[in-house]
Amino acid sequence: MQEVERLLHSAAAGQGGALVLCGAPGSGRSTLLRAALRHAAGWTVHTVPGHAAERSFPCAALRRLTDRITWPAARDDEAVVTAGDSLLDFLRTTAAGRPLLCLLDDAHLLDAPSREVIGYAARRVGGHRIAVLAAGPPSLADLDLPARHLRPLTPPECRTLLAEHAPDLAADVALTLADLSGGNPAALVDLARSLSPEQRRGYTPLPTELHPDSPLRRRLHTELAALPPATRRLLLLAAATPPAPLPDLLAAADAGLADFRPAERAGLVTVDGDAVHFGSEVARGVAYREMSSVGRRTAHLALAGVAAAHGRRLDALLHRAAASTTADPALAAQLTEAAATAAPAEATEAFRYAAQLSTDPTVRDAALVDAARTAWLAGRPHRAGLLLRQVTVARTRVRARGLAAEMRPDGPASREILMDVAADLAQSDPVAALDALSLAGEAAGLAGEQGRYAALARRVAAGRRGDEAAAVTMAYHHVAGLADIACRDEEAAFARFRQELELAGAVREPIPLIRAATAAILVGDARMATASAGRAVVLAGADGAHSLVPRALELAALAGMASGDYDAATAAALDGVATARGTGQSALAGTHLGLLAVLAAMVGDRDSGQARIRAATGTEQARPLCEWALAVLDLVDGQRRAAAERLHLVVAGPPGRGSVLLRVAVVPHLLEAAGPEPALNPVAAAFDDWAGRTGQDGWLALRDRCRALRTRDGEAAEAHFHAALRRVGEAGFPRAHTELLYGRLLRRRRRHVAAREHLRRAAETFRLLGAEPWAAQSIRELRAAGERSAPRAAAGRSGPQPLDGAGLTAQQERIAALVAEGATNREVAQELHLSPRTVDHHLRNVFARLGVRSRTEMAHLLAAR
Repeated sequence: MQEVERLLHSAAAGQGGALVLCGAPGSGRSTLLRAALRHAAGWTVHTVPGHAAERSFPCAALRRLTDRITWPAARDDEAVVTAGDSLLDFLRTTAAGRPLLCLLDDAHLLDAPSREVIGYAARRVGGHRIAVLAAGPPSLADLDLPARHLRPLTPPECRTLLAEHAPDLAADVALTLADLSGGNPAALVDLARSLSPEQRRGYTPLPTELHPDSPLRRRLHTELAALPPATRRLLLLAAATPPAPLPDLLAAADAGLADFRPAERAGLVTVDGDAVHFGSEVARGVAYREMSSVGRRTAHLALAGVAAAHGRRLDALLHRAAASTTADPALAAQLTEAAATAAPAEATEAFRYAAQLSTDPTVRDAALVDAARTAWLAGRPHRAGLLLRQVTVARTRVRARGLAAEMRPDGPASREILMDVAADLAQSDPVAALDALSLAGEAAGLAGEQGRYAALARRVAAGRRGDEAAAVTMAYHHVAGLADIACRDEEAAFARFRQELELAGAVREPIPLIRAATAAILVGDARMATASAGRAVVLAGADGAHSLVPRALELAALAGMASGDYDAATAAALDGVATARGTGQSALAGTHLGLLAVLAAMVGDRDSGQARIRAATGTEQARPLCEWALAVLDLVDGQRRAAAERLHLVVAGPPGRGSVLLRVAVVPHLLEAAGPEPALNPVAAAFDDWAGRTGQDGWLALRDRCRALRTRDGEAAEAHFHAALRRVGEAGFPRAHTELLYGRLLRRRRRHVAAREHLRRAAETFRLLGAEPWAAQSIRELRAAGERSAPRAAAGRSGPQPLDGAGLTAQQERIAALVAEGATNREVAQELHLSPRTVDHHLRNVFARLGVRSRTEMAHLLAAR
């Protein structure tokens, strides 16, 4: 809308122009024209929409605009120039009294002579109070006028639009509608308006196509009807699922590539290499329903034959299943076999068809559970839930309950269900029981559940043969380690988790690697946690297991935080928010926002920390992380008592997801805030034991720092700080923080020369890391220790520098990339969950480090990389 407003403003000032709004049907191009009309109050407005029925009538649109132009009998370039000049004179005369706005909706449906003449005149309205706005499909870009291509709505924009039209939608329903619509605004609104109350809450299946009364469906029907028969046949084949590659479509239709061009010009599809893409799933659905039931069956059988001939067995089976009209147990068995090695999205369809074609209720229900699991892995939780509700056989319902809890593992009820499922499956399916127990791992720390968890773990472990695959052996070690935690045998738990980690390199499945990353964090091995979580992210993405990606990213963020690599942690958590929301895991998105809040607080970024806390509001799982973030900000402000009170709540609060890890992680900040408080001796002793057991220099350095903070003996405190700084594993922000605390102690003990040495290093490191509030604290301590001038920042570079050598943080690189793409500071803030003030601060630092003075210079520098 900003470009439309700029055009109107320029035209009102006598600098007219034209703009073409290009997009698929329903993309909002007509809405923008209506908005322009509202902004043009007091203008003269000429509205000339295109009509399919008049496309073959030469100059029909031109005559609706004005009857003063006569089209010569001979249609040639000279005729276009003559008619165009006459139209331009008419527009100038009309705009003499007040500005003129010409609106051309569906301009692709204008007759060809009118489109040529109007285009000629529109390219020459500069210097006059005339604005020409045309709207149509992407093919309108050939008018050689400035064009704005309307992109699909992003998931957050879809949620905002749905909140306006259907505020009572369940979260997973909104996610499914956003997916179905493909980000098409009209499709999204039409789908939302057609839902029943039961569908809005997610209790009954959602529509897979637009309602017959949908305005967008009628418009699509008109567009399809106007296409040549060969093009319609190709579109109907392209709409059949699973989607077939372009060569298969052409072979099945006995057509050529040129037959797709009318559909591309209408904005219905795009052909990209060997793939044909519809603008949205609902557009695909309308094209599919245009085919008769006999035609659909014939199309599927034709595509099945072509797929089989090219060796794509699963595609051939799916098309055969779609063409089936009766039960077919043999085909169901083939689908189940093929689904075992398929990506989750394709496997979901295979299992669903297998259930539909089966005659045995037990086989049917097993296929439904498998379909639900793969749907959830593919990032479609709503569909998974609907599939689970169809399960009826009692034995299979146990697995269904376990999967339902696995899909929402954050609540106490889910942990109890998972433990019940593990008990039910301990004998019949020990591997599934292991999965349930590993997911219910937080139960190992719940009062009253430790004994039950340990007993269940021993019962399941009794079925171990010793010849299991590496992934299953890892699961046994993982559950045994959690059981040892339940029994408060930390030494045995560490041994079990380390055995699990020794096997991590031998597996390629994301779930065992996610468990391994958890185990690595529990034993304090940030390097191994980073490696396992990183592999899990890559493998889950490659396998199409999208729901697992944000879980792995959570562990990657925790590992980065533990190692002091805050840039890596921030990058992982930012990706985690987006992928969690995209897969319907709102609680997990809240956890990532909580981690981002803590990371912002660590560097003293109050605005961003508070913005992220507000974004996480309403997510119970994020509350302890948000309290931690607020406590760190209190420490930045010197409010130690307030920080201690918040962190006490975290340590003493009810157990929740991640609480075992969190209660270890906050201890250094709690001891910094509370000082040598005797009541905290048990917490401090437990941290001492855990840190010592890790054997990792980073954690041992933190243990030394905590010991220094707990003692009232100044000499002993100095010895502990000295020991911490001798550890080679502590670097970056944690080391700078230790230098600050040590320098503060030395200053208070009036050892000013030594204090200044540590405080200078702290201030320099904090500045390099962009942690200005901590740098300011260090400088205040320096001045109190007798420093006459503050440490200078690193010398600036002269001239533009390559980005790779500019020393930008990961956050600064993301900001620079978004700004170079044209994003405003506010848009960058929304994308990265920062405050606009923080974005402005980072951007100024980016300019300084790159040696540029403007966004344009920076964009050119980035483009030249």
